Amino acid sequence: MTSTIHDVAVVGGGPAGLLAALLAARAGARTAVVAPPAPADARTTALLDGSVAMLQEAGLWAELAPHAAPLKSLRIADACRRLFRAPEAIFHASELGLEAFGWNIANARLTEALATALAETPGVTLVERPATASRPDENGIEIDLAEGGAVSARLAVAADGRRSLMREAAGVRLRSRRARQTALAFTVAHERDHGFVSTELHFEEGPFTLVPLPGRRSSVVWAVRPERAETLAALPLETLGDAAAEASGRLLGAMTVEGRVGRFPIEIGAAAPLAARRTLLVGEAAHVLPPIGAQGLNLGFRDAASAAKAIGRAVAEGRDPGGDATLRSYMRARSADVWSRTAATDMLNRSLLTDFAPFHAARSLGLAAVSRIGPLRRFMMREGLAGGPAV
Repeated sequence: MTSTIHDVAVVGGGPAGLLAALLAARAGARTAVVAPPAPADARTTALLDGSVAMLQEAGLWAELAPHAAPLKSLRIADACRRLFRAPEAIFHASELGLEAFGWNIANARLTEALATALAETPGVTLVERPATASRPDENGIEIDLAEGGAVSARLAVAADGRRSLMREAAGVRLRSRRARQTALAFTVAHERDHGFVSTELHFEEGPFTLVPLPGRRSSVVWAVRPERAETLAALPLETLGDAAAEASGRLLGAMTVEGRVGRFPIEIGAAAPLAARRTLLVGEAAHVLPPIGAQGLNLGFRDAASAAKAIGRAVAEGRDPGGDATLRSYMRARSADVWSRTAATDMLNRSLLTDFAPFHAARSLGLAAVSRIGPLRRFMMREGLAGGPAV
């Protein structure tokens, strides 16, 4: 071990990892963050109510709010050409007494705000190099760094993505499957006002989602077959904008693509267990989801909050932060939420891709019931916003 032993080392510089590090440090843990500077990210995230509350408590939301757009309504429409088609459903946050279901913001801006807050937090050591190996033992964990050196800690938080080195070192497997889909992510300017309505169109290849941004702008996440994604990504931006407008039924009029186009293979699954060998898994190190229902990063934020609470409790009680009690506490808090959300999102995505007609009929009837039966409708809206307790 190196001479300085931190209470926790967070490996990974995405929003979930940075939030875990910030909350752990503020809970009294000596915290190291091991991550190179964040790469360019074309994606946005629809932060649901619980995630916004975390940022408010952390004192960051006032800075971020002017750059986010409220999602006041959610439209789900079946754009498949099949015998059984689900009716269009529109849900309004006002039905639950809320201003918005959530707020859409650029990942890059969110990451920047979290990184700035971390840099200003006492007790945080920033190591802007990638981890190359992790060696947990009965006393602690040592994390080797690119270009030499190491970071030592009692506990590691693995926030290093779906190909997590830290998860592998802890001996945990991500039980996942690769969907025959690729998601394109980009921002568009459009002719018409979006009215702060997020629209999810369900096609045979996957969902096409328009999520409001400030002004006459929206983020697009478009899930298609990999070969079609390659074709679309190669188009001139003007032509891609025309294709997106056509796919949306010209709901918002003509579209112009702004900035870069991201391309991401869709994988679905979750790790089991969510903690082992002095390592807690958060974000995509713990679960990977398709772009349906804004579940991915919101799930990661709940991971981060639960990890920080378990760590803070151990530090306050003078216990080893990497001990079995911390790992068990984290798994109790997160397992049901992670595995149930992963299964539900996977089932919905499969229902779009299957050619099995009875499945389409059941999905159509289910959405019709949710749309028309008031108590069921409100229950499903609350369930979509809710997560497992961050305890």
